[in-house]
Amino acid sequence: MKNIQEELKERILILDGPMGTMIQNENLKEEDYRGIKFENNSIPLKGNNDVLNITKERLIYDIHIKYLSAGADIIETNTFNSTKTSQLDYKCEDYSYDLNFEGGKIARKAVDDFIKENPNARKYVAGVL
Repeated sequence: MKNIQEELKERILILDGPMGTMIQNENLKEEDYRGIKFENNSIPLKGNNDVLNITKERLIYDIHIKYLSAGADIIETNTFNSTKTSQLDYKCEDYSYDLNFEGGKIARKAVDDFIKENPNARKYVAGVL
């Protein structure tokens, strides 16, 4: 497989679209964000889309697959607010590493699974901060 620099010399690569918009379209409830891991969190988590990497992995995976199927060459991890500073707002700063790790793992699996079904596809994952 070509690396991304070689790929860019040959063609324009298309990024995925907004993860937040796709998540908002799901009309999730507070309990969707909490799952088991965050059930005792002291403040509301709805809107903290990055915790969905832990509580709704399949949803994030499916969104990645939708973008890949629509023609995206590069999908971005669902980690836009996974920094400790951003997670302070939700008292989830101690989960920053886990949110980033799981976000990367989900995106990588989506690309790998997509390529298995489409062997000629050349797709990439970009980490987002």
